[in-house]
Amino acid sequence: MLSLAAIKALQIYGLAIVISMLVAVLIKVMVVATSRAKPVSKVAAVAQKTAAPVTVGIPAEVVAAISAAISVITGPHHILHIGESKRNWANEGRIAQHSHQPRH
Repeated sequence: MLSLAAIKALQIYGLAIVISMLVAVLIKVMVVATSRAKPVSKVAAVAQKTAAPVTVGIPAEVVAAISAAISVITGPHHILHIGESKRNWANEGRIAQHSHQPRH
């Protein structure tokens, strides 16, 4: 006969299994629902990119003053190159995780 602790453990495991299955079904329903959603048309995105800039906003004098202040604070530094990284954050995490070798 099973002890009271073993029965309680089986109940907890059973409850965890039921909750896990419910979460999996919920995720599947969400994936199916979002895959059926109508995608955004590319025509609207292109039209938005080609729109003329709006002149309402920060005055040019304020932008110039902020730019001058940043230039004074940062000094003679300038950007040499902006390029896309060959590694994404997941690869960086794997490299950091696997680069630590155990000492013998």
